[in-house]
Amino acid sequence: MKKIYILHENKEWTDHLTNRLKELDLPFEEWHLDEGLVPLVEAPPEGVFYNRMSASSHTRDHRYAPELTGAVLAWLEHHGRKVLNGSRALQLELSKVNQYTALEKQGIRTPKTIAAVGKTNIIEAAKKIGAEAFITKHNRAGKGLGVQLFQSTASLEEYLYGPTFEEPVDGVTLIQEYIESPESYITRCEFVGGKFLYAVRVDTSEGFELCPADACQIGDLFCPVGEEVEEKPKFSIVEGFADPIIEKYEAFLKENNIQVAGIEFIRNANGEIYTYDVNTNTNYNADAEKVAGKFGMLQLAKLLGEELERA
Repeated sequence: MKKIYILHENKEWTDHLTNRLKELDLPFEEWHLDEGLVPLVEAPPEGVFYNRMSASSHTRDHRYAPELTGAVLAWLEHHGRKVLNGSRALQLELSKVNQYTALEKQGIRTPKTIAAVGKTNIIEAAKKIGAEAFITKHNRAGKGLGVQLFQSTASLEEYLYGPTFEEPVDGVTLIQEYIESPESYITRCEFVGGKFLYAVRVDTSEGFELCPADACQIGDLFCPVGEEVEEKPKFSIVEGFADPIIEKYEAFLKENNIQVAGIEFIRNANGEIYTYDVNTNTNYNADAEKVAGKFGMLQLAKLLGEELERA
């Protein structure tokens, strides 16, 4: 019997999807890939495979889950199985350098960024970036890992050689120009089946680590600007959102064989868009979806059901 197979390492983020699959009475099986084996001497089972491996798996003591997932995806793709968010999606999930180069190739503007390994080179990168304010972040990130705002190389050096410095899991730190926005929010565009689903306005007034999911923080956002305002929802779906960037995002996803993603951007004072994160392990905020009557995991479950019929 053909099934839907979900490849992941965090059940908490996957329950929302499996609940929808149950509602639609679709057969599925979870492959929790924190450890395991890949039987290259055998053929994989028939069915549809959906990868939602996360770049932040090492923060949950699943250090080699992405590497194992990469092996599984190679095995599946070798045998011609239908895979949503396959090897290329995983490659982009695990490297912002790969994200930014792929985005720029599609004519999508990203913040000026320099990758560095070694503390002296991180300082050199900060000098070379030529920005009054800049941000550090991890190349293999999620959860806002390593995201810090600096106004000088002196303060960066103090951080690097101080007790709070976070060593990136892949050793690569990014120095990135700080995009100052006149308002303290960013926009996250959700895509299912490679097509635009909705846009979410995300309030950044409380800092970097914001995530659409109900009980987690996986977003990697810019430092907030502006003063505090009256309390409002942190996540709100933008009704009727339309911008030429959506067409570029859809072309980017098609070019990189990504079916499910959340893409985040920020506008500067001139209204120019800078795209800075592609999340192929996207989550959705229940409160925002309830208000708008739009449900990402339901649409994803329907897509997987359609793919299973065609498989």
